[in-house]
Amino acid sequence: MPLVDLRDHEDFTAHPYPYYAKLRAEGPVHRVRTREMDEVWLIVGHDEARAALADGRFSKDWRAIAAEGEFTAVSANMLDSDPPQHTRLRKLVAREFTSRRIEALRPRVQEITDTLLDTMLAAPGRSADLVDAFAFPLPITVICELLGVPDLDRETFRRLSNEAVAPTGNDGTNTSALEMGAYLVGLIEDKRATAPADDLMSALIRTRHEDGDQLSPDELIGMAFLLLVAGHETTVNLISNGVRALLAHPDQLAALRADFDGLIDGAVEEMLRYDGPVETATYRYAREDVECGGTVIPAGATVLVGLASAGRDPARHPDPDRFDIHRTPRGHLGFGHGIHYCLGAPLARMEGRIAVRTLLERAPGLELAGDADRLEWLPGMLIRGVRHLPVRW
Repeated sequence: MPLVDLRDHEDFTAHPYPYYAKLRAEGPVHRVRTREMDEVWLIVGHDEARAALADGRFSKDWRAIAAEGEFTAVSANMLDSDPPQHTRLRKLVAREFTSRRIEALRPRVQEITDTLLDTMLAAPGRSADLVDAFAFPLPITVICELLGVPDLDRETFRRLSNEAVAPTGNDGTNTSALEMGAYLVGLIEDKRATAPADDLMSALIRTRHEDGDQLSPDELIGMAFLLLVAGHETTVNLISNGVRALLAHPDQLAALRADFDGLIDGAVEEMLRYDGPVETATYRYAREDVECGGTVIPAGATVLVGLASAGRDPARHPDPDRFDIHRTPRGHLGFGHGIHYCLGAPLARMEGRIAVRTLLERAPGLELAGDADRLEWLPGMLIRGVRHLPVRW
């Protein structure tokens, strides 16, 4: 199979969907070269992607192939684990990350949303950067309060988090991981030193399974990293990508404004399908030769599952390049599939629905301020989004 060099296309990061369509037309699986990897197997078909996400022959534990010394404490999380370790870690966190705890956040999410919009809408000139003023501070505030770390140094954390999910090449990945690990150690030690509280981090520190099992110190760091980073990075870009899609489709924006109660849930699902915040799932590794869509992915290969491409597969979603908040996006993969399905999906959906509805209700005439083709996109193929989104109202 020929190697497709995605680096040859300068506009791939900003406009990947035409390239995914071309790849899908030629087959559901391809060998590609990216800016991060000289060779990786990219799955672009929906059915093949869904199957791969649930296929135990693809390992998530990169430590089995890592060079000595590359392991850091932030890697001790369930996203980088396979059963039975993954099963154990997810069980320990799922017992605390309950629907009751998430639903209880609804009034607070609305309150934070209103406060941020009070400030943003009072800005001189009726314009702002939606990412800095709203899309970033909302989910980071929510996840910090849920975990019980309200004093997080957000600028430091934002720098480390951005480097973790969208490496710029200006800092070594391992250096950032070590710095993030040290930062989280301090947060956890502060939590241990304070009186027990009814927050998620305190619960994870003291939780024990019936057999006495609990998270080790490294596992606590890894879980804090996963919950903090995944708990805000994806929602930042769900909000900003979703608003950008609505502003680019005035008919859909008008329909949503006319019927928030009936359409907001479907609108958020369509945002996740059409231009969701996660472009590809994190790396998987073939334990053995795996046949996928008529192609054999060889043992030892690194595999990317293209969630963004799957969302535009016409075999699953008719007229996939049309943004339509009335559609029922059956089984989109925006939150993954299988045992690694996003634990925080209910929280992300709640935040997305509250954020988009309240913003549109309070900012009549909202529109992009500037050229949509000049936006700065996050690098890499993990998180899809823009660094800044200038808007006016």
